[in-house]
Amino acid sequence: MQGVIKAYDPSTGDGVLICDTDLGEYDLAADALEGSLFRMVRQGQRVVFDLDGDGRATRLRMGSEVDMGTAGFPAAHPGDHQHPQAG
Repeated sequence: MQGVIKAYDPSTGDGVLICDTDLGEYDLAADALEGSLFRMVRQGQRVVFDLDGDGRATRLRMGSEVDMGTAGFPAAHPGDHQHPQAG
């Protein structure tokens, strides 16, 4: 699933994100950042996530705009080896 961080408190680890598909708000699970590249997240940050058995967002990870299918970012082509910032 994909979404955007709505709120995050780095001192407590509490946070909420909004899912792109259903616009639902999901609390972050206590272990949402464990095993992730993130040590913290910021409001407005786009993430890919899973839901745990209690309906909380967990396993937060980064996704590129291309991976997330964001409008205006064309899908990558397998044979295109150009660096994305090479211009």
